[in-house]
Amino acid sequence: MNPYIQSLRLRTLPLSVSGIILGTGIVLLHQPEAVTTQQWLVFALAIATTLSLQILSNLCNELGDAQKGTDADQKGRAAYGLQRGAITPKQIKGMIGLFIVLCLLFGVALIYSAFGSLSCTPSLVFIGLGLLAVVGAITYTLGKHSYGYLGLGDLGVFVFFGLLSTIGSYYLLAQSVTWEVVWYGVAVGLPCVGVLNLNNIRDMANDRKHGKHTFASLLGPTGSRVYHTLLLIGCLTIFALYGHFWCLCIIPVWVWHLWYIWSHTDKLDKQMPVLMFTTLIVVLLALI
Repeated sequence: MNPYIQSLRLRTLPLSVSGIILGTGIVLLHQPEAVTTQQWLVFALAIATTLSLQILSNLCNELGDAQKGTDADQKGRAAYGLQRGAITPKQIKGMIGLFIVLCLLFGVALIYSAFGSLSCTPSLVFIGLGLLAVVGAITYTLGKHSYGYLGLGDLGVFVFFGLLSTIGSYYLLAQSVTWEVVWYGVAVGLPCVGVLNLNNIRDMANDRKHGKHTFASLLGPTGSRVYHTLLLIGCLTIFALYGHFWCLCIIPVWVWHLWYIWSHTDKLDKQMPVLMFTTLIVVLLALI
């Protein structure tokens, strides 16, 4: 595979749009008359912004881990372009710069399309949130005090790809927020955190060796698996409490997924796309 494309980590992208699809879908269910052609543009720009942020985070993660030596010799996962020497740090920094620009361009276009102005109070709030998201994507593993190395990566994923993604997309279309939507943000955020947790379970020994203190490494092999189980149970429980019983159709797949996680210590990388795509499926089932 082309090393540039590999570094984008395309398989992570379906997960990143789950919150946007959920927030938009809830508006369609509750206020179908409020959705116009203009708001479909808002949805498209929200998807473009989120994808750019996810790719930016992936690139910064690769560079940050490479600079700290975390990815020097990891087993059980594919080596990306920078680790293999197929691309240089200068080249990946250029890609990071490009996606920072794309995040800003798509984000500004999104806010202007939603509110018709960049100077009103909601626009200023979303500009601040957008800048925070860009900074969060960059500083996850880059820098001396990267929060991904301090056990805060789970919180970052939950906030940005759960709460902000779902609640933000809903507000951009409906111009309001309900507690129900907040709980939907929690629900979609939990399996998103689960993907990161699975990644950290896989890399636990190597992360500890290189001083990367993830939440999984703090919990240990058993604790991190209990945590993983609770994340998925929590997601389905919230959707069920709000009457989205179609989501429960995913239970057989997630039971198999959890059995695999509990019974294997290697080849966990194979379960990453399983959880990513089934999270998106759960979101779609919630909109039936």
